[in-house]
Amino acid sequence: MNFFKTNPVIGISTFRLYLLRIFYAMAVLMLGIDVWTEIFTHEQSWAPLPGVAFSFWGAFSLLAIIGIAHPLKMLPLLLVQFTYKLIWLLIVAYPLWSASQLAGDPAESLTRANAIGLVLDLLIIPWPYVFKHIVFTKTANV
Repeated sequence: MNFFKTNPVIGISTFRLYLLRIFYAMAVLMLGIDVWTEIFTHEQSWAPLPGVAFSFWGAFSLLAIIGIAHPLKMLPLLLVQFTYKLIWLLIVAYPLWSASQLAGDPAESLTRANAIGLVLDLLIIPWPYVFKHIVFTKTANV
């Protein structure tokens, strides 16, 4: 069995499937540990926006566990991640950068992290599969 050969049934190589699993596992470990530690140790009432953010990332890290077992079925989760990073870079980081206000701003490190994450998403998400099976799929169930 060739690790890099594309499986004709699903159109994805074994290598790509394991790469996706590693990506989901990184989300569980790197994100989940911080998020769930904060959720379980937070002592005051949550402010609404931080509460939403931690709830979202908690849900994301839990759903990423499913992605380890079923990497293709959970691709919409990675599409949410890709889309939120792209939107954040466009509506938060770009205006700050274009006004020369990004350097030294707290958003600077988030911009770097989101830009790196966006590039990783672009490389790891199997885009031909996404377009064929998710975006342009023809289903009878609407």
